[in-house]
Amino acid sequence: MEYLDFELPIKELQEQYEKACEIGEDNEVDVSETCDQIEKKLNETKKEIYKNLTAWQRVQLSRHPGRPYTLDYIRAICGDTFLELHGDRNFKDDKAMVGGLGKIGDQTYMFIGQQKGYNTKTRQYRNFGMANPEGYRKALRLMKSAEKFNIPVVSFIDTPGAYPGLEAEERGQGEAIARNILEMTRLKVPIIVIIIGEGASGGALGIGVGDKVLMLENTWYSVISPESCSSILWRSWEYKEQAAEALKLTAADMKKQKLIDKIVREPLGGAHSNREKTFLIVSNEITKTFLELNNLSPKELVEKRMDKYSQMGVYNS
Repeated sequence: MEYLDFELPIKELQEQYEKACEIGEDNEVDVSETCDQIEKKLNETKKEIYKNLTAWQRVQLSRHPGRPYTLDYIRAICGDTFLELHGDRNFKDDKAMVGGLGKIGDQTYMFIGQQKGYNTKTRQYRNFGMANPEGYRKALRLMKSAEKFNIPVVSFIDTPGAYPGLEAEERGQGEAIARNILEMTRLKVPIIVIIIGEGASGGALGIGVGDKVLMLENTWYSVISPESCSSILWRSWEYKEQAAEALKLTAADMKKQKLIDKIVREPLGGAHSNREKTFLIVSNEITKTFLELNNLSPKELVEKRMDKYSQMGVYNS
């Protein structure tokens, strides 16, 4: 397991615990008391560290290489019922944006989300989770299909931003994102949005308009990444920690500003520390949220969604 800089005290105690247990097994010595003491200290250290995380540390956790991605959630939640759908019926199939039909219990959902890679080869294949216009058009095609058959939509957000390349701009990146935002505001089925990692800029907003927007505890949601903000304001990436604090991008900040509806607590140590428990928590949240929205008529869904986003921000009339 990989550890971040601020997690090094946990790593040291974990190694001590494993070594003590190993010595006991190899030499047939009773070291249960020592192991219990180290385990108690380990749990206390974990609680102390994760209770006082800075904004930048949460950004680091959201990018942890062991953190589950969109397809991990979908496959764990839906099992063999997931059927992936491909292509935007216009240009090509964008591998950075995935989607398809799947079931939780007896309820069918249309799942969409950005997908990152696990190593150099798959990261290139998935374009580092940065979708092109055809990715957003594929997502819209799937959402429109869901609307046609009265299937609720679940959107997983995990992207450093939409792909900023020349070819993406030539094919209408801005228009594709804007079109998705418009169409999602008036989609006549429930939309549940869950931020599972990074939620950066228009790349996140392109699939981020929903009746309920949930954020996992150690994720971030902002118009720009801390590094990019630092490079613009201070001409250097060295001030990324200050930028993270100034951007107010954590789940707690988003909830305080009423830009999201709920913070979903992660297992102690982050989603990557207990993936199975995280999958169960997210699955339960989807079901619970859907049951809340299922009693609303299509007209009520759209009206409430429109009102929700109209009330965001501070402005003078």
